[in-house]
Amino acid sequence: MQGRSPGGWRGRREALDNPSPILPEANPSVRLPQARLDQVLDRFREIEARMEAATDGTEIVRLSKEHAELKPVADAVMNVQRARSERDELEEMAASGDADMAEMAKDELQALSEHLPNLEREVALLLAPKDKDENASAILEVRAGTGGDEAALFAGDLFRMYQRYAQSRGWRVEIDSVSEGEVGGYKEIIASVSGDGVFGRMKFESGVHRVQRVPETEAGGRIHTSAATVAVLPEPEDVEIEIRDADIRVDTYRSSGAGGQHVNKTDSAVRITHLPTGIVVTSSEKSQHQNRARALKVLQARLYEQQRDALDTARAENRKSQVGSGDRSERIRTYNFPQGRITDHRINLTLYNLPKVLEGEALDDVINPLIAEDQAARLSALEDEFG
Repeated sequence: MQGRSPGGWRGRREALDNPSPILPEANPSVRLPQARLDQVLDRFREIEARMEAATDGTEIVRLSKEHAELKPVADAVMNVQRARSERDELEEMAASGDADMAEMAKDELQALSEHLPNLEREVALLLAPKDKDENASAILEVRAGTGGDEAALFAGDLFRMYQRYAQSRGWRVEIDSVSEGEVGGYKEIIASVSGDGVFGRMKFESGVHRVQRVPETEAGGRIHTSAATVAVLPEPEDVEIEIRDADIRVDTYRSSGAGGQHVNKTDSAVRITHLPTGIVVTSSEKSQHQNRARALKVLQARLYEQQRDALDTARAENRKSQVGSGDRSERIRTYNFPQGRITDHRINLTLYNLPKVLEGEALDDVINPLIAEDQAARLSALEDEFG
């Protein structure tokens, strides 16, 4: 301790200050037991040592994957360890007989005490139970619900919102299947959205979206209520869903559309029926071979989602009071055009920037609070675990 001067904390604060971009501010710090933090570091160091000694290619790949998953957790734990050690030293200095040294130490101790809970909360979030498909790409399905032509137009508005949002995040959107509405929009549109963390940000969009507005065809100016259904399914890379040829029926047909050059003139559209479950998927682009591959990919995502639902029923029930179960029969959001208002019913969030949200510019204003609420629920579960 002798010869040490205050300033170490402030000098290293930038290096330690790397919290998650979204943290539930109202949630208090989770005090993780020191033994749990030591356990994380012990496992990380063990993996590093085994990687250096490994010679088998399969084992190296497995260890490398676990190392990549553990590294951000280990880094966050070490940040907390350093900050806690710094706090203990500052507390000793603040209690020393040197008045000047004690005063400077108290200033730094206050700053550290305010920041340490953020570092501890970051570790807690990294350790809390999480969706294993968080970083997966996704299959996005948007379907018109009640409301006829107006519902199809609204489905088109939603899909364009997601397209623009994906573009802003550098994600790739590929349309797998589309059925256009009679006056525009879509009766149904299915697309693959590829990129890092797509499912983690988009999964809370699953459900019934309701719109309240005056249709252009409404001469009396009356407000109509219509709905569209959104489903976001994870498209994991490391999961094998076996689809046997004997379990599927493949039909080809001529794609329908509103007319023009993009309508197929041959029977190239593909419909695949999964006989054991009755799930039907289609793809209607120009190449029959490509359509079959895309339809199988969507079928795989649907079967995987069915598997997730069967395994995660308890988790879904626990989270239903927070951000909803993701059930497509659940009304999650209302878009009120006369008031320029958007309301997410799961967290009682109301915003008055509807045009910007539908442009995709401000969709994060809705998604971020949903993610924060989910993080708060996961932190609460972790607190219960440690009593």
